[in-house]
Amino acid sequence: MTLSLLPAGAPDVPSSVTFATMQTADAARVNALHEQVFGPGRYARTAFRLREKAAPLLPLSFVAEDDGVLIGSVSMSRIAVGETHGVLLGPLAVLAEKRDLGVGKALLFQAVQAAHQSGEPFVLLVGDLPYYAPAGFAVVPFGSMKMPGPVDPTRLLVAMNPSVELMPTGVVRGTA
Repeated sequence: MTLSLLPAGAPDVPSSVTFATMQTADAARVNALHEQVFGPGRYARTAFRLREKAAPLLPLSFVAEDDGVLIGSVSMSRIAVGETHGVLLGPLAVLAEKRDLGVGKALLFQAVQAAHQSGEPFVLLVGDLPYYAPAGFAVVPFGSMKMPGPVDPTRLLVAMNPSVELMPTGVVRGTA
């Protein structure tokens, strides 16, 4: 499904760039994009370990194309923190030569809005606060969530659904 409008707050992007909900048929193209953007080191990251057993939640995952060429993607995977289920955002990938177009932030805003609209209580990610804060992310209070591997606590970020009052606490784990 091609998206005609991006959410409020998303940056303007060139008119040649289109966004669509990720489909099963996109898997090989998205994997090739991840290989190009992140290389083989991506498998060693803690966030990858949370995602490795779960396929992307396609209704909450998106791709970006420029004149029919895949230039970016963002995936969401099912996780739980303690007993509360939510989603993990990532990877967010954009080809290096297309990074100045606002594609990454447009994908980010789309994914967060879709998660909140679908009732997900929170979106968690590992990233840099200055980049993700405009989409509603904040640093997780120190010690309230424990990742299954090493993560700089200043890079563990959460965007709470505005309809949810309490942040989950506990061990973060991937779920199917």
